Amino acid sequence: MGSGSKSGIEKKEGIVLRFWRYIRPYKGRIAISMIASLGAAGADVSYAKLIQPLVDKVLAPGGQAWMKFVPVIVIGLALIKGISKYGQSYFIRTAGQLVIQDLRNDLYRHSLNLSMGYYSRNTSGNLMSRILNDVGVLQLSAANILVDTLREGATLIGLTGLAFYDDWRLATVAFVVIPMAAWPASAIGRKIKSYSRRQQGALGILTAVLEQAFSGIKVIKAFGTEPKEIRKFETENSFFYRLVRKTIKYDAGTGPVVEIFASLGGATVIWYGMHRVLTGAMTEGELFSIMAAIFMMYTPARRLTKINNNIQKALGAAERVFEVMDEPVDIRDLPGSRPLDCVKGHVSFENVTFAYDDEPVLKDFSLQADSGEVVALVGPSGAGKSTIAGLLTRFYDPTAGRICIDGQDIRGATLQSLKRYIAMVDQEIFLFNDSIANNISYGVADVGEEEVREAARQAFADEFIRALPQGYDTRIGDRGLRLSGGQRQRICIARAILRNAPILVLDEATSALDTESESMVQKALNNLMAHRTTLVIAHRLSTIMHADKILVLEDGKIHEEGGHAELLARDGLYRRLYDMQFQA
Repeated sequence: MGSGSKSGIEKKEGIVLRFWRYIRPYKGRIAISMIASLGAAGADVSYAKLIQPLVDKVLAPGGQAWMKFVPVIVIGLALIKGISKYGQSYFIRTAGQLVIQDLRNDLYRHSLNLSMGYYSRNTSGNLMSRILNDVGVLQLSAANILVDTLREGATLIGLTGLAFYDDWRLATVAFVVIPMAAWPASAIGRKIKSYSRRQQGALGILTAVLEQAFSGIKVIKAFGTEPKEIRKFETENSFFYRLVRKTIKYDAGTGPVVEIFASLGGATVIWYGMHRVLTGAMTEGELFSIMAAIFMMYTPARRLTKINNNIQKALGAAERVFEVMDEPVDIRDLPGSRPLDCVKGHVSFENVTFAYDDEPVLKDFSLQADSGEVVALVGPSGAGKSTIAGLLTRFYDPTAGRICIDGQDIRGATLQSLKRYIAMVDQEIFLFNDSIANNISYGVADVGEEEVREAARQAFADEFIRALPQGYDTRIGDRGLRLSGGQRQRICIARAILRNAPILVLDEATSALDTESESMVQKALNNLMAHRTTLVIAHRLSTIMHADKILVLEDGKIHEEGGHAELLARDGLYRRLYDMQFQA
């Protein structure tokens, strides 16, 4: 029990220290806010202190001469308090926003640097939830915590000091209540942290359901599964509500708990104070002044308890955020990495083994592709074809063996230089919700309009692009859904042509197209493949008959190797695959 508690405390301290590193650059703003908070707290303390002279002198016989100063003092204190609260709130809130901005930027940067392995294990909706929702909780909580803690803390300290200065006996009686209320408030805070963290997790699942539904809306409508998806969303939304309800239940219980304890202290103060006035130990003005200070003291104490609840919510969200930040970046530049330079395009896989989890996908795989050579990879589903493409582009690193470009192990090359010399056209066509020109020039710096048009012409895309309402400036919608499959694929090919990389990877680039579109796209691919080392991963054997070399994969190994005619003559796996496709 003790060790578990200790580890929990250490974990909390670690989160606070990490968060402090984001706060530290803005300590100047926080310092200004702290100074301003002293002005606001001082005004509240002054209100309590002025009650004594108001009762004992101004309202006493002969005190009428002082009455004209009362409105001036009240308005003056209000101005000081208002200006101080504005300065405190502005500087602390802007500091909080800047802290969250830096944290969200770092989280997004780290997320994009994580390997494809991480994305295969985690849903994009869950990651989106952490970047948006969890950081959003921190954004609200951090600003409120900083603002309220400074203001209410300074006010509580000032009023407590005044109460003890006026009469330490009454102040002691009142102050006993605060520690009594601390234990239940702390227990409630722990419950809030637990449910808040689970609540953010449930919101991540809810976000994932939304993301999948909107991404797959065509499939949902095609199969008429809208009611099923609605029920799925409503179930997750109901679970999320139940967690929110529990958080609200405990949060709402904090105020009444403190209020009950405060009433006990307040009743004792009134009884004991009246006794001291009747015995002549203090004046009525002194009693009213200290009672005002004490009763005003309970307000910031109650608010600080609420702040503790916000801190627990923030800690729950911060744990989820830093979980992603702590995820190791598997694919990165290794020490001593140097950029690839003047790549000719020779690619070699040397005894490569790779497993996604424990089961190997590639086993002692070797491949040689000379500069300008077209090497096709075919085989049944699950044979490891797309894995080869992912390894060459360093989406993953091999478990054993090595992959070389022009004799240099790609793990010893900088990632930026590796990406510069490889272009990829994938089976999953992805275009950004941007103009056609920006989609074609994506990833290529300092490119002119004519170069974009020339790449489009080579991809047989210029004609349909110019027919669009805004031509190359036409925005194509989310994932390019305003275009047909063949049009989207030709834009992707134009993007690869413009990149002008010596190595090309085509991963099932025509698998989702109809015959007419495939014919047009194949012409564009022929332009793209010219004078480039090309790895073609194909399901349709008609697209790779003219490859210089065909590798037939099965169970992560090369089963056959040779040219199209040679493999047909062997009457092996390639021939069986060929007959299955062309038996009609």
